[in-house]
Amino acid sequence: MRETLYYMERDFRRWSRGKINVISALILPAAWLIFVGLALPIRFTDNYLDFITPGILVLTMLGASLQGGALLMFDKILGFLQKFLAMPAPRESILFGKILFITLRGMIQTTIILVMAIILGAQFLDPLLLVQTYLVLFIFGLLLSSFMTTVALSLEDHDSYAAFNSMIAMPLFFTSSALMPYDQMPGWLATIAHLNPVSYAIDAIRALQEGIFPAFTIAGLLIGAAIVLSISVYVFRRATI
Repeated sequence: MRETLYYMERDFRRWSRGKINVISALILPAAWLIFVGLALPIRFTDNYLDFITPGILVLTMLGASLQGGALLMFDKILGFLQKFLAMPAPRESILFGKILFITLRGMIQTTIILVMAIILGAQFLDPLLLVQTYLVLFIFGLLLSSFMTTVALSLEDHDSYAAFNSMIAMPLFFTSSALMPYDQMPGWLATIAHLNPVSYAIDAIRALQEGIFPAFTIAGLLIGAAIVLSISVYVFRRATI
């Protein structure tokens, strides 16, 4: 665990020195929150801001996770990963350090977006709701960051990773339940949205807003995160740079 925390601290130090990275990661979610959550006249709900806030929180975590794999890619390109793999520390500590950093960074960013949403009028003041929301976001972050670090390890260069990132980022968001409920979607889109892991996280937070604990949805996210993390550990153990 100590080695894992060292690797995580290293990435936090690097991230904190790039202030533009901190700000730029918040622009897109904040724009969605303000210009979509407040501006669009939506008829299927009385408070669209409350409806869209879970989607924006998950979007923020999604963006942080998709960008997080680039950290491993840069370490690989610059030769740091090769040196880390040669060190006596367990290989898993490198991987777990990356995944924890990506997930916790995403949660810091979602906290800023959540504060903005509350200021704008979203009803997220219940302490129990906040704790459960962070639980869902943390599990979702583990799932996505495990997947993206595996992708980064498998691809050869940053351009390939950037292309893969661009290919899946917006489709994952727009084919989810972030912007409208399933009964307002075309049939084909609703089918895709029900299978989208992004929808699982969004639906879980919306259920929590209604006072329902979505045990099966959270269990599904946990199982998915465990499977993807196990695959990531397996790939990382066999990695050669």
